[in-house]
Amino acid sequence: MDIDERDEATATRWSPATVHPDMWVDPDDDPRETDAVTADERGALLEGLRHFRLTLEMKCAGLDAEQMARRSVPPSTMSLLGLVRHMAEDERHLRRLAGEDTPRIYRTAEDREADWNGAVADPAVVEEAWQRWRAERELTDGFIASFADLGTRPGGDAQLRELVVMQITEYARHCGHADLLRERIDGRVGQ
Repeated sequence: MDIDERDEATATRWSPATVHPDMWVDPDDDPRETDAVTADERGALLEGLRHFRLTLEMKCAGLDAEQMARRSVPPSTMSLLGLVRHMAEDERHLRRLAGEDTPRIYRTAEDREADWNGAVADPAVVEEAWQRWRAERELTDGFIASFADLGTRPGGDAQLRELVVMQITEYARHCGHADLLRERIDGRVGQ
């Protein structure tokens, strides 16, 4: 079982913490914490990316379509569902910055905020967002793996390592948003 399969299998089994009820899982059961040793730059960057992707998934676990689509505070259109859609768009954006011809998923010239605006309380929209996000993650992982050297400049001025760091930063920033969104929904603050 590869890392993504392990993470998805674990994500479906999260149960409320017993040590600290407002946490996602008990600290000893946190799937983000592994015994994996990252001996090189690539391993460290990919582990950081895995960690924040899994964090976003954990913050959304167990919510229904209405909760996923619930907006933060007016006038913001931010929601957990919007974050999932936005991060699918960002996974694709990394590859676009690296030179791939990847059209936008949600955003259009008419609605530059469609990843947020289209995040409506419909189970089909939620399911599509998760499927798209997982597919885009897989494509990004394959793209990164296709380069032996992180110093490669696949599509312009930026090195691949810079693009991966930018992606980790984007996930980390939005995981902070997800903390606040989830706490507003049901009081869980995570860890």
